[in-house]
Amino acid sequence: MSLTASLHTALSGLRLATRGAQVSATNVANAGTEGYGRRVLNPAATLLNGSGAGVRAATVTRETDPLAIAQRRLAQADSGQAETRSAALDALQGALGTPDDGNGLTAQIATLEAALIAAASRPDSDARLTTVLGAAQDLVAGFAAASDRIQALRLEADTAIVTRIEGINTALTDIAQVNTDILAARARGQDTNTLTDRRQALIDGLAAAVPLQEYQRQDGTVALYTQNGFALLDGRPAQLDFSAARVIDAGMTAAAGALALPICDGRTLSATGAHAPLAGGQLEALFDQRDTLAPQVQADLDALAHSLVQRFAAPALDPSLADGAPGLFTDAGAGVGADTPAGLAGRLAINAAADPESDGALSALRDGLAAADPGPEGDGTLLAALAETLSTAQQVTTGPHAGRSLSIAALAAETVSTLSAQAARAEQTAATAAARSGALRLAELQGGVDTDTELQNLLQFEKLHAANARVIQVVNAMYDTLLEV
Repeated sequence: MSLTASLHTALSGLRLATRGAQVSATNVANAGTEGYGRRVLNPAATLLNGSGAGVRAATVTRETDPLAIAQRRLAQADSGQAETRSAALDALQGALGTPDDGNGLTAQIATLEAALIAAASRPDSDARLTTVLGAAQDLVAGFAAASDRIQALRLEADTAIVTRIEGINTALTDIAQVNTDILAARARGQDTNTLTDRRQALIDGLAAAVPLQEYQRQDGTVALYTQNGFALLDGRPAQLDFSAARVIDAGMTAAAGALALPICDGRTLSATGAHAPLAGGQLEALFDQRDTLAPQVQADLDALAHSLVQRFAAPALDPSLADGAPGLFTDAGAGVGADTPAGLAGRLAINAAADPESDGALSALRDGLAAADPGPEGDGTLLAALAETLSTAQQVTTGPHAGRSLSIAALAAETVSTLSAQAARAEQTAATAAARSGALRLAELQGGVDTDTELQNLLQFEKLHAANARVIQVVNAMYDTLLEV
């Protein structure tokens, strides 16, 4: 081999070593970067001016595991859904209060029962009658606060849906733009690995909101479909429209058209249910919170309030009341029928006849809500009966516990306990989903950039660089010698 060929060969090796060191250094620097795919240098042999041989850095390819990425994204969606659902149930549980919560509904019912028992022992005491009225008002306020909180959680979910959908629309637009940029870069013969990293990071950002399937096209672009086959991006990005609610009350439902669902190209899309286009992920959990979980808790709370109103309006309890007249607890001043009206818990009110601030009298708690004349101050019969109504098991007529024989306190405890059990199961599911997502993420990272391997590669490229540099030094020395002859 001539000196010139040797020099060219050494220079090509020097360039390859430099490029390889750059690639390995880039891998190490981006080991923790989201969406980064490990770079691999692909050297190729080449002839140099028809004589001698060398090497060149033909291409730098991006190395990823599509299957691991797909599995991790689906796990992200499951984890996002489970975490959002668990948080919703925790908040709903907080609205009703736990059995050991001094400010919860069960504690307020116990306080009212104790106040009635104390007043029955001293029916002539205005102070004890005032305590009864205060306990009843606190219970009414507790129902109203729980109902308000439930509806606030529905509105919070609706607001979060707006944010998620806006994020999906923005991400899809950005991904479509990156697709276009990749097409242009490929047409110019430029490297597209950095653009591909950016696209993967954008897609990963969508993974928790809705489960995604990514399909690679031959031209370097990708298409995105939901798990149930709805096209989010295939050429052009889908744009989801959603109308936010200004206020939500117990009677508003999506089924009745009072609350919005996503719309794309004039088609209304469901996000809940096994075959819904947008099923899975945080988006489904938020719709579930707004349209299923919170309304169910509201219905259970309304059923508890309905039982309370019914029992205190029983004809045999207060002889002064006409048939069908409301008792101590009312639906905004009125009685209730056989069915539970939506939002009753938020409208629960004390009978004005027992409230001095509403031109009523405390003595009505002792003598009867509709008594024409005051009764004996020492007669605690009605107060004792009211206390017994709270503690005596009676058949529940509406709600999830219909047909069972429960006291008001037991019915409240069952309502709260059922929700607590749901919250506990959801928390366990969320923990399992998070662990699985984390494990798949770790497995993906282990198959990505290995910094130990990359550092070893750097050492090898350093040796290659030194060897080729030495060849160049030797060839240079030989040229000097020849020139001196």
